[in-house]
Amino acid sequence: MLRSTLDTAHLDAYSDDAWPPAVLHSYERALSLARQAVADGARSRRHDPGMGIDIDVRDDEQFAVLSDLAPCTINAEGRRGDRPVFSTSDSGTSLWITVTREQEEELLVRLNGLGIPSTALAVRRRER
Repeated sequence: MLRSTLDTAHLDAYSDDAWPPAVLHSYERALSLARQAVADGARSRRHDPGMGIDIDVRDDEQFAVLSDLAPCTINAEGRRGDRPVFSTSDSGTSLWITVTREQEEELLVRLNGLGIPSTALAVRRRER
């Protein structure tokens, strides 16, 4: 739902809990992306290899890594230009998103379909 509004994203390949077996392939891929960025000169060798891994949101495989790891990581963020779009942290216990009214409606329909009441969200309207 948010992918089309993102132009950059990054994540940390760390979790407060063990990585679920179903996402271990994405965890390994994230670390591979960080190693490749070092090899390409886009990332300093001094950077923590698991922190701030850039994700190309236009690349389906990389976006799948973000989707798999975001619910489990200590931090993942996405932006459009200088505007934050989403942030998830604390290994799945914290999430905020910026959505349009249409996206909000779509999200509420999806949540309802999963049996999650709309009261699970706290809506904070943008101050003008």
